[in-house]
Amino acid sequence: MMKKFINSQETITEEELAGLGLAYGDILTVDDHTVVSKALADADRVTVVTYGGSGHEPAQKGFVGKGMLDIQVDGDIFAAPNGAAVFEAMKLADKGHGVLLLTLNYAGDQLAGKQAMKLAKKAGMNVRQVVTGEEIRYNDECEDNQRGLAGCVPLYHIAAAAAAEGKSLDEVADIAQRYADNMASITVKSTDATHPQNGMSFGDLGETDQMEIGAGQHGEGGGVRVPMASSKETVALIAPKLVEHLSLTAGDKAFVMINGCGATTMMEQLILYKDAVEYLNGLGIEVVANMVGEILTVQEAAGFQMNFAKWDDEFIRLWNTPAHTPVFFKE
Repeated sequence: MMKKFINSQETITEEELAGLGLAYGDILTVDDHTVVSKALADADRVTVVTYGGSGHEPAQKGFVGKGMLDIQVDGDIFAAPNGAAVFEAMKLADKGHGVLLLTLNYAGDQLAGKQAMKLAKKAGMNVRQVVTGEEIRYNDECEDNQRGLAGCVPLYHIAAAAAAEGKSLDEVADIAQRYADNMASITVKSTDATHPQNGMSFGDLGETDQMEIGAGQHGEGGGVRVPMASSKETVALIAPKLVEHLSLTAGDKAFVMINGCGATTMMEQLILYKDAVEYLNGLGIEVVANMVGEILTVQEAAGFQMNFAKWDDEFIRLWNTPAHTPVFFKE
């Protein structure tokens, strides 16, 4: 039985967007399904736009604001908005220096992005697109879907910070692409989510004593089920895969994210983060920045995404610039 504090299954997205505008009116405005940073009004730089389905809160709309996203277009539950809406957002964002469109690697998002980019280029706009798809396979039994996971969020800040330095659109896009190419994620799920509009479960994982490694964002499957394990045991399973994929070696600098999938407690996330840092430090790899918390969720699914990125001095400098959004703050 689904138990959620909603009013109508048909108006979930509209009502939560109305609440977002009321709660964070000092940071952003909401116009229908378009969330706009108030910092955009005075922007004289490259601007950053993204889009995606609702139901993954706080992503992505929770990262609209100073030093991150200029505009996010919110789709219905787990559904990308249409390309025309994304194009309109790009037009609204354009301040004469070009617009960077950031897209997660999912079929619906890719289709909307292609449509929006086609319309933008037809209109003569200066636009670039970067697609994130940092999911890697845990083993040969897993599908190689390269889905876009929570790693997009630190990329938002890196790209926005580059834009704030006055870099050109090509420079900002190249930095964003370089970041996308130097990160990797694996998801571990322990229970399933329910769809908030119909109450249907995404699977039967919660009825077992197993966890699924490589389950994707929505629990689409394509991973491998193994017995439930401790934090340290789980880190020992997946961290080496991320390190190998990124060719991290002693002396390298790394960013570590533990993203809770919705029902994983902060207690668990912090223990996982500790174990990840200890593992990397044991290899002589320095963890220079992090995000720990619920960043891109799937309702009440339990589990986490572990994201590593190989960092350099440029990424560190850009990361340490100011930002202020509903759920992300840096002085």
